[in-house]
Amino acid sequence: MSVPVRERLGEADPILESLQAALLAGDSERAKEFAARLVEEDALLLLEDLQESELSRLFDILGDESLGELLTVLHERDAADVLERMSAAQAADILEELDPDDATDIINEVDREFSDTILVAMEPEEAAELRELMAFPADSAGGIMTPAFVAISPGLRADQAVAALRRVAEEAETVYYVYVLDPEERLLGVLSLHRLVLTRPETLVSELMYRDPITVRANEDQEAAARIIVERNLLALPVVDDDGRLVGIITADDIHDVLQMEATEDIERLGGSAPLDEPYLRASPFLLFRKRIVWLLVLFMAQFVTLAVYDHYEVLLRQEVLLALFVPILIGTGGNVGSQTVTTVIRAMALGEAGPKHFFRIIRKEFVTACGLGLVMGSLMFLRGTFQGGREIGLTVGLTVLVLTIWAALVGAMLPLALSKLRVDPAVVSAPFISSFVDATGLVVYFSLAQLILHVAV
Repeated sequence: MSVPVRERLGEADPILESLQAALLAGDSERAKEFAARLVEEDALLLLEDLQESELSRLFDILGDESLGELLTVLHERDAADVLERMSAAQAADILEELDPDDATDIINEVDREFSDTILVAMEPEEAAELRELMAFPADSAGGIMTPAFVAISPGLRADQAVAALRRVAEEAETVYYVYVLDPEERLLGVLSLHRLVLTRPETLVSELMYRDPITVRANEDQEAAARIIVERNLLALPVVDDDGRLVGIITADDIHDVLQMEATEDIERLGGSAPLDEPYLRASPFLLFRKRIVWLLVLFMAQFVTLAVYDHYEVLLRQEVLLALFVPILIGTGGNVGSQTVTTVIRAMALGEAGPKHFFRIIRKEFVTACGLGLVMGSLMFLRGTFQGGREIGLTVGLTVLVLTIWAALVGAMLPLALSKLRVDPAVVSAPFISSFVDATGLVVYFSLAQLILHVAV
C-alpha cells in the first residue's frame, strides 16, 4: 500500500482544495492557475488525489496535450494509475499526444485488459506504433526507441532531399539526422542536416551520406545503447533489427531516465539492498523489508565468521588484552578501504572506463595506491600502538594496517572484475559485503601477525 499523498505532502493541500473547488464551480481560468501552481509542488499530488469526475473536468479544461505533458513528469506507474481512472477515449487522446516511446512506457504499466481497450480507441496508425514498441522488452534498446525518424533514398539529389524534409518538418519531431535507406528499409548511411543544406543542389545523397554508421540492435540492453550515445557524443542512435532494417532511433533525451535508473540501481546494490521497482514514496514498508532483508541476512550471517575468529584466538586475547583495544579501528579501516575501492571500480565499469580486459592495470594501480595509503595509516597506527603498549604492539598494529589496506583494496578491485567476467552485475558486490568479508579476514591477519611478533602460542 502506498503512503497517502496528503500524509506525505500536506503543505500542498490548500492548493489542491482550491483546485477542486474551481473544478466543482466550473471556473476554467482558476482551475488552470491552481493546476499550474500545484504541478510545481508535486505533479503526482495533483492527479492522485483527484476523483474520477474531477479528473474528467481537468481533462476538459487543460486538454489532452497539456494533461499528456503533465503525465510525462510522473513515474510510469503513477501515470498509468491516472490513466486507469479515466475513460478509454480520454486515455487514448492523451497517449496520442505523447512521443511513442513515452506512451509505450506508460501503457506497459496499465492493466492489460484496459490497455487493449485504449489501443482500440486510438488512431490505428498510432496504435500500431505502440504495439510494435510494446513487443520489445522494456529494458532493451527497442523498448526506449522512438519510431519517428526521417528517411530518404540514396538516389535523391540534395535539393530533392531538402524539399522532402520541408514537407515532414511540421509533423516530425526534432530532426537530428537524416537516415538513408534502401528499398528494403535497410540502413545504408546517415546524413547530417548541415551537410545536406550546404552542399550543391545536384549532389546525390549517396555521395553525401556517412556510410557504416554506428548502430545498436533492437534487442540490446538499454544501458549499452546509453553508453554508446554518451561515449560517442551522439544526438541520436539508429536502432536496427537482425536484418539491418532501421526500426527506430534513440535520442539523447531518451537515455536520461535510463542513466538515472541504472545509476540508482547500482547505488542501491552498493548499499546492500535490492533495487526498488517503483518510486521510494510509493514503496510500502513491506516492499522495503523484502528488498533489504536478503542482503541483511547474508551480512548478518557473515558476522558469525568474525565471532568464530574471535573464539579461535581467545587464548591470545586473554594473554594480550591490549590487542582487543585496536580491533574496531583495524576492521573499520579495512572496510573503509574496501568500500572505497569497490565503489570506484564499479563506477568506472559502469561508465565503460574499465573492464575485465584491464584486470592487471587495475590491480597494479590499486596495489600501488593501497601501499601508499597503508604506509601513511600504518605509520600513524605504529606511533599510537607504541605509545599505548610498547614497540611490539605498535609494530603489530602498524603492520596489520599496511597488510589489511592492501588486501582490502585488492579484494575490492578483483571481485567486481571477476563477476563481470562471469556476466554477473558487479554492483551485487556491495560495500557492506566487502566490509563484512574484510572484517573476518582482517582479524585473521591481525592475530596471525600478533602471534609472530609477540611470540604468543595459541
